[in-house]
Amino acid sequence: MKIGIRLQLSATAALAVAACGSSPATSSSASPDPFSGSITVFAASSLTTAFNTAEKSLEVDHPGFKAAYSYGGSQALVTQIIGGAPADVIATANTSTMAQLTAKGLVETPLAFCRNKLEIVVAPGNPLNIRTLADLNRPGVKLVIGDPSVPVGSYVTDIEASDSLHFMPVSLQLSDAAVLEQVESGDANAALVFVTDVIAAGNKVTGVPIPDTQNKIGTYEIAAVKASSNLAPAEAFVTSAVAGNVQTELISSGFLPPPSS
Repeated sequence: MKIGIRLQLSATAALAVAACGSSPATSSSASPDPFSGSITVFAASSLTTAFNTAEKSLEVDHPGFKAAYSYGGSQALVTQIIGGAPADVIATANTSTMAQLTAKGLVETPLAFCRNKLEIVVAPGNPLNIRTLADLNRPGVKLVIGDPSVPVGSYVTDIEASDSLHFMPVSLQLSDAAVLEQVESGDANAALVFVTDVIAAGNKVTGVPIPDTQNKIGTYEIAAVKASSNLAPAEAFVTSAVAGNVQTELISSGFLPPPSS
């Protein structure tokens, strides 16, 4: 009887050791965090505040992840990628600019991830009492808009066409950030920029809303660049922008959700 007890105890101990030894194998089979390593994101300048804020949360939630951002006019960013500039993700402020990369097979399938619309921006307190789009053509109004080659400018062109307006700007700029800076510096006293630009500028400017019936609501697109040297986190970032933490920050920053599928 004693021998049998000893054999039973030995077998039990062996099973316990085997069970303990299998634990590391179970944990090692867990899926790795796709947010691993560093990526470079090319993004429309209107995304600056939202993406920079979202980056802080991503770095906390995913230790070891880091994204570097290059902001500018969507057309300029697309031109750089076509020219071979290293980027892992591209986010544009319209769909037609992204289409240039799709046509050349340089990006994965673009996804709509937010929308935006324009707003009149004026000096703090609105000293010229500008209330409507028509007021932008009044004598004494120094208006600045985006060049038609960039989204913030093409949105204005669409507004002109739909509302039978013709603006007479004193200058054209190649990004919404450059347009906004003209009002902040006092070189212009009115401009047309994205709603999110006005929100980000805070008390440096005053915004004058444009009714949706007269406005242009445009869709932003995002895609991973096929030549990315770190495709997994690039795709993870795209996913987060569409329906994750990055998307949450976009909505908090004043962007509209993407179109319903």
